[in-house]
Amino acid sequence: IVYEESMNTVLRQELQRFNKLINVILGSLKNIHKAIQGLLLMSAELETCFFQIFDGKTPELWLAKSYPSRKPLGSYVNDLIERLAFFQKWIDEGIPVTFWISGIYFTQAFTTGALQNFARKYKIPIDTITFDFDTPKQFHNQPPAERPEDGVYCYGLFIEGCKWNEDLWLLDESDPKVLTVDAPMLHFQPQLKTKLRKFNHYNCPTYKISTRKGTLSTTGHSTNFIMWIRVNSETPQSHWVKRGVAFLSQLDV
Repeated sequence: IVYEESMNTVLRQELQRFNKLINVILGSLKNIHKAIQGLLLMSAELETCFFQIFDGKTPELWLAKSYPSRKPLGSYVNDLIERLAFFQKWIDEGIPVTFWISGIYFTQAFTTGALQNFARKYKIPIDTITFDFDTPKQFHNQPPAERPEDGVYCYGLFIEGCKWNEDLWLLDESDPKVLTVDAPMLHFQPQLKTKLRKFNHYNCPTYKISTRKGTLSTTGHSTNFIMWIRVNSETPQSHWVKRGVAFLSQLDV
C-alpha cells in the first residue's frame, strides 16, 4: 500500500459497499426461495421483493443498499455485473488507465482521491485545489495507453439536453428525437484554484440519475448531484441552462 496513492483507499471502500449490496441481493433471493418451499415465513418485505422481481422491477429492498438507479430489473442486474467486472479487473491488473466513472458507487470519494493524490505529490493543501477539465481529442478513437501525469481519465457519462459535436469538439444542439448521447472522455486535472484555464465553456451539472434531485447523506454530499464540469461551448451559458443540459452517469434503461 502506497500512501501517495489514494485510489487504493477508494478501491477498498468501493469493494466494501458492493459486498454489502451483493449480500443483500443473495440473502433476499435465498430467503424467497425458502419461503416458496415453505421452509421460511414469507414476510411482507420478502413478499414485496418477490412481486417486484415478478414485475421486472428492481426491488426496493436492494435499492436501499444500492447506488442510485432507475433501471428496470434486467438492466440493473446487467449494470451491476459490469460494475463488478470493472472492479475485478482493477484488482487483477492494478489501477486502470481510464476510469469508468459511472460504475463507481460513491463518486465523490473517487474525485476526492484524485485531488488527494495531487495534493500529496506537490505537498500543497487540498482545499486550495479543484478540478480543471479537458476533453482530449486525441483519445476520441483510441484510448490512452498510460495514465496522465496528474489527474484521471474518465469515461462513461451521458449528455442530456444537447449533443457533443465531434467535428467542432464542443456542445451543440441535439439531433431530432435524440434525448441523450455519450459524452467524450474527460481528463479530470487537479489544479490550483487560482490557475484554472480560461476558455469558452458551459458549467455543466453532473448527476447520477435523471431525477436530478437527492438528499444530503451523512458525508455531507448529495445522493445524486456529483459536481460541476466545465465543457467546451461557444454558446452562452443561459442557453444551455434553458435547455436543461446536464451530464448523467447512467440512463433509466
